[in-house]
Amino acid sequence: MRIVDRAVEQVGSLRIPPEGWLTTMRKALGMSVAQLARRAGVTKAAIYQAERQERERGITIRQMEKLADSLEGRFVYAIVPAHGEVRDHLRVRARAKAEGIVRRTSSHMALEKQSLTNEQLVQETERLANWLADDMPSDFWDEQ
Repeated sequence: MRIVDRAVEQVGSLRIPPEGWLTTMRKALGMSVAQLARRAGVTKAAIYQAERQERERGITIRQMEKLADSLEGRFVYAIVPAHGEVRDHLRVRARAKAEGIVRRTSSHMALEKQSLTNEQLVQETERLANWLADDMPSDFWDEQ
């Protein structure tokens, strides 16, 4: 969990430039397409194609690594939570799952005239969400 949270700190606000990283880095270095092509051992057409594929999200990791090396850079990638840290992501999921469980249980109890008060529902949802986030049962990510 800590490695993902560190990645969030390092790249969480990072966005892909409109031209893509290959074009942006190449231009930042003042390198022409022909120069990059020679360094990478490919044609100029292959560089133009790679830059286009990156913008269209169709380039492979292997291609990005090779071209990053040719730019004397390093290609990095990560998957991080869209918002906040891993723990935040888990809490959101736990709360949603707990609300669903408590709602279903409450409706069954209401049929038997044993429904909980709103305050009891809130307390039970919070208790269950805490347990789910801490213990993460095997069905944690299953749809309800």
